[in-house]
Amino acid sequence: MDQVQRPEIRPGRRALLGAAAALGAGATLAAAGSAHAAEGRPARAGRPPKLPVPTVVAHRGASGYRPEHTLGSYQFALDMGADVIEQDLVPTKDGHLVCRHENDITATTDVADHPEFADRRTTKSVDGVEYTGWFTEDFTLAELKTLRATERIPKQRPNNTLYNGRWDVPTFEEVLRWARTEGRKRGRPVWLYVETKHPTHFRKLGLGLEKPLVRLLRKYGLDGRRAPLFLQSFEPSSIERLREQVDTPGVVLLSTIDSRPWDFVESGDPRTVRDLITPAGLREIASYAQGIGPELSLVIPRREDGTLGEPTTLVRDAHARGLVLHPYTLRNENSFLPAEFRRGEDPNAFGDAFGALRAYFDTGIDGIFADHPDTALYAAADFRARR
Repeated sequence: MDQVQRPEIRPGRRALLGAAAALGAGATLAAAGSAHAAEGRPARAGRPPKLPVPTVVAHRGASGYRPEHTLGSYQFALDMGADVIEQDLVPTKDGHLVCRHENDITATTDVADHPEFADRRTTKSVDGVEYTGWFTEDFTLAELKTLRATERIPKQRPNNTLYNGRWDVPTFEEVLRWARTEGRKRGRPVWLYVETKHPTHFRKLGLGLEKPLVRLLRKYGLDGRRAPLFLQSFEPSSIERLREQVDTPGVVLLSTIDSRPWDFVESGDPRTVRDLITPAGLREIASYAQGIGPELSLVIPRREDGTLGEPTTLVRDAHARGLVLHPYTLRNENSFLPAEFRRGEDPNAFGDAFGALRAYFDTGIDGIFADHPDTALYAAADFRARR
């Protein structure tokens, strides 16, 4: 059976700290809600979502075991016991939201095997980077549904190719229906972590993500601060736009320290991630978001030899401003792990992911995105037991 028994979870000190951080963020959300009420939209009652700490977010589903962003990947992650399951959203030509990590579907579908779509292959600039392939915004939903999902990195994850062609590209609404059905079966909500991908790029194409996303959140009753769902984006302005329309908790994703969010590039804002993780930058984020999703190197930088250095003050600084931290992404394969946790010579073999997770959990983070949710769940249970 495609099911892994979830390890026993014991409450610990970190759970209390996480709840405190959530309550701090809730105060920010409450203030924002009052402002919205003054503008004519009633604030929603309730409290921030509560999750186990450390929280395990299934990155694109159980993407270490199944082709990413498929219902199979989401289901396997849920069966493993993942606390939250991630979706990335991009639009179709006719304005539907579908779950793909990128709008370039060359590597994640069998589109290249469809001669009827050969003339759709093109080169585009997305957030300043050129890509050649097939893109969701050039397909209607009906056309996209004729494709089948495939493993994105088959050389690193050859076992996943067994499932090539088994699932199609899901719409976000299909995922919402799936989550509702599975939640009813289990008697508890299925938590989702939803990212707006390249929102400025798509807005310029007339395919803005926020409006259709808000419509779906409202339709499924997920537009309040108690909704079992996080909204996330690498573009802070997308989270701000969403915050003006719904009270669903928002998270600002943060890439490498010298990178600039693309909406900053487009607007001429000179700030980088380095500026956003200062106390002043975090204070600004806390005015419209509940948390941050930093790249793992912002929590513990790597030395030149690939080993982990000393933790930064980001966890402490973010918590001081009521923000939760869900860094990304922990993967089990040697090639992705810090050097001291690699085992053997095969870059695709599993290394000491438990050791790496222990190091990150010890910094006080509130959760982590993981391609292999089962590993992270066991590591989180071990961490709680030690506390």
